[in-house]
Amino acid sequence: MTNKQAPPFPDTTTLLQYLYEDLSRISEVASRDILLHTADRDLSSPSKAPLRGVEAAQAHEDALIAATGGSIVMDVQSISANEHFGSVMGVLRASKTGREDLAIPFCGVWRFEGGWAVEHWENAIDPGQFALWFQEQ
Repeated sequence: MTNKQAPPFPDTTTLLQYLYEDLSRISEVASRDILLHTADRDLSSPSKAPLRGVEAAQAHEDALIAATGGSIVMDVQSISANEHFGSVMGVLRASKTGREDLAIPFCGVWRFEGGWAVEHWENAIDPGQFALWFQEQ
């Protein structure tokens, strides 16, 4: 971890609550060197490499938001976190004109160092459905 400043929140549960209210906040809670394993990582062979760095993670989240016209909502059902790991479970909801609304269960898994998010695994119950919905116009 290369962040030199104090962590942004008193604990990782608060950090995750803040982030899942608005995905555009990832650069506020992530280490500069964060690794982000996307939900569609295993849909190709070889698997996609993780995104590296806070700029890539922010661009990824911004693209998800843009693909939904800002309609994406992470409907969080539970958060479990300690100083090292966290998991967030819920339903990702989004809509697009001319498309059936998306409602797909997710589980985000996080690793923390010094109060900062340093690694994140996106997990959707059906990664293929997730990827297809975001790819289709």
